[in-house]
Amino acid sequence: MLKATDSNFKREILDASEVVLVDFWAPWCMPCRMLGPIVDRVDREYGHKIKVAKLNVDENQQTAGHYNIMSIPTMLFFRGGKELERVTGVLSEKALKDLVDQVLARK
Repeated sequence: MLKATDSNFKREILDASEVVLVDFWAPWCMPCRMLGPIVDRVDREYGHKIKVAKLNVDENQQTAGHYNIMSIPTMLFFRGGKELERVTGVLSEKALKDLVDQVLARK
C-alpha cells in the first residue's frame, strides 16, 4: 500500500492512470483504526486493478486542506487527476468492495 504525502500526492495519485483510492486517516482516530484492516484487505484483493493509498492528515495538512477533509476517515477515489467519489465514515468490507466495483465500472 502506498503512503501518500503532500510531496508525492500529485505524482502518485493525480498523475496515475488507474483508479486510486486514498484513505485520509490519523493514528488517533478510532473509526480510522476500524477501517484500516478493511482498506488493507481491499488493497490485497483489488491491488491489481486499482492503486490504494493512505494519507495521514496530521502529517499532510496541505493535501487534506486542499480536499476539504473535515472528518475522518474519508476515502476519495481519483482517476486521471479527477475526484470520482467521496465517502466519509466507516464502511463494511462488502460496502467498500461494492463501491470499488461501481467506480471501476465507470468509463
